[in-house]
Amino acid sequence: MEFSACSHHENQRTSMPTSVILTLDPRGVATVMLNRPDKHNALDPNMFNGLHDTFLQLADDNSVRIVVLTGAGKSFCAGADLAHMQRLRDANESENFSDAMAVARCMRTIDEFSKPVIARINGNAFGGGVGLVACCDIAIAVSHAKYCLSEVRLGLAAAVISPYLLAAIGQRHARRLLLTAKTFDAAEAAKIGLIHEYVDEQELDKAVDQQLDLLLQGGTEAQQASKRLLRDVSYLTPEDRDLIAARTAKTLARLRKSDEGREGIDAFLQKRKPSWSP
Repeated sequence: MEFSACSHHENQRTSMPTSVILTLDPRGVATVMLNRPDKHNALDPNMFNGLHDTFLQLADDNSVRIVVLTGAGKSFCAGADLAHMQRLRDANESENFSDAMAVARCMRTIDEFSKPVIARINGNAFGGGVGLVACCDIAIAVSHAKYCLSEVRLGLAAAVISPYLLAAIGQRHARRLLLTAKTFDAAEAAKIGLIHEYVDEQELDKAVDQQLDLLLQGGTEAQQASKRLLRDVSYLTPEDRDLIAARTAKTLARLRKSDEGREGIDAFLQKRKPSWSP
């Protein structure tokens, strides 16, 4: 099966084979593919450092409008690579901390990425793979995918992904799933808010393309401002209502006066597509 961003459009740029493969199509849709199918795309240093560097590269590339994150083979991401975890068992605390911080840095970079990110969940997502899903803005999955936060069964905790998991599914669902390490299906993942939609495997690319079509109709500056605003506001408390009001009003005022905002309003009034819409 081909992945969505490259199904119907000629690639403009493809990286050399690696644990993370990047492609970009003419629409400005970048596909970032986890590429360790023989290991179910388990996260090792090459992969999470590669993800971090790739998203930094895409953030600075003005030709990129949207990112699709997916996996090669039958799995989306199996979480931490157990062989790597075994090596870390004999490492000192400082080395373990540095490794964990690299994973945390990767997750934060994806979560705070300025442009829309779609998780194209082509198979099972466990542990850190669930964390990657939670860091994305939109999550579309195959119906047969399973999910599990199994860390406690290894004597560990889903530590670095916990902030993103809480934001995606809330405290109560997170408590149950982190403590029980229960495997759950797509229906439950959608019910608790981890994914937005699940479809049969043959419909996955179509479902992702539907989301891409919607995103491509939005202004890029407006989308980036919306992501930044939602992140900023989510960290404020009810006591910060004056700050929230001022911050949201400032964002709206700036966008109204921007070239993109002017074009969007003019296009609406003139009953035509804005310049950025395909």
